[in-house]
Amino acid sequence: MGLGFATEVIHGTLPPGLEEACRNRGLPLLEVPDRTPFIAIIRMVADYLAREEHARAEWSLQAQRAISRAALRPDGLTSILGELERQLHSWVALYDAAGNYVRMPRNRPVPSDIAPQVTQRVRDALDLGTRSASSLDIEGQTVTLQTLGRKGSLRGALVLGAIEPLDPARADIVNSVIGLASLALEQARTLDTARRHLRAGVFEQLLAGSTDVATRTARQVWGQLPRDPLLVTASRQETPPPNLLEALELLADDYAGAVFYAVRGDLLVILAARAHQDKVQELLGRHGAVCGVSAEATIAGLAVSLEEATRALRRATELGRAVVAFNELYNGGMLSLLREEMAGPVARGRLQPLIAHDAVEGAELLDTVREWFANDCAWDKTAKRLGVHRHTLRNRIDAVGKILGLNLDGMRDRLELFAAVQFLDER
Repeated sequence: MGLGFATEVIHGTLPPGLEEACRNRGLPLLEVPDRTPFIAIIRMVADYLAREEHARAEWSLQAQRAISRAALRPDGLTSILGELERQLHSWVALYDAAGNYVRMPRNRPVPSDIAPQVTQRVRDALDLGTRSASSLDIEGQTVTLQTLGRKGSLRGALVLGAIEPLDPARADIVNSVIGLASLALEQARTLDTARRHLRAGVFEQLLAGSTDVATRTARQVWGQLPRDPLLVTASRQETPPPNLLEALELLADDYAGAVFYAVRGDLLVILAARAHQDKVQELLGRHGAVCGVSAEATIAGLAVSLEEATRALRRATELGRAVVAFNELYNGGMLSLLREEMAGPVARGRLQPLIAHDAVEGAELLDTVREWFANDCAWDKTAKRLGVHRHTLRNRIDAVGKILGLNLDGMRDRLELFAAVQFLDER
């Protein structure tokens, strides 16, 4: 926009006040002498616009060719984004399905002063699970954010920064890149689906006790399985949150061998070393998943640990909590679980110190307790059945109480131990 002022008609020259006013407001001012025909002005403007339009079309064509050539390179996605940066003279950032910044070797980084805000905006957009494009103002900088992928199954986001509003030519370039990036990420989805089916197969092998076959398979695809001891986390996913599985895939890649997940029906199961459990909990929490966590487990005892995690998950659902650890169940005692089904894993956890003591010392305290309860806690009858002195029996029962932290002279603690033994024997 500008202002044309005719001279040699009323005013012989440009009024000084007009010049100053236009200068203060940044408004172009053109002096048009009386003898200048209007058609000449119109022609000049038309020629200028035509040249500019031709230049933009030529630029768009060359840019499209450069983007297409970049897509054919071995590192296609990286080259595409690098070429987009070069054409737009701005930084370009790619984020994965979990909202993590994907560092590209040749790309400019996101400015450090706005990087945290950009990451949060990206995660908010991805959590909605819908395709969207928005222009944001972050710390005075204009940022364009575009999610990639399909509704309910987004693959990531593309962010453009420090650029003016896109004209049609540049918008076409950006749309081309979005299309190519979406295609590249969508092709990766097919591979992810195949890997998830393979994960499910490996997990079933582990449950069936075929650990050698499962370990060899995992080593060829993921490097290895989590090493003992590990934690088993279970979460029921009747309607999985958007991008949760994609985020887990990325987490498993980041900690190759230390995190493994599989989907079993509507149950999501995650195996992780304790050192990485916080990352697992953080990810599940961000996606609003309710979960249960087993006690420390081994690959060989995976079936029992899955039972523990599933029971803890049910308890978390009952209490309306995001996470419940199995240890909380047996620490709370057996009496509170008498109405629950499948209490065997809890009983084993409660009696584990006693079982371990018998294994290390070669003792038979657990069998002594069983016989004691079978004889209604009668000292003389039980001692006779065991072929020991009454005082020896008493010392054994006192030792059981100390190991388990129970006062077996009282009815409540006797009932606690009785219930644990009964549920253990029902396994």
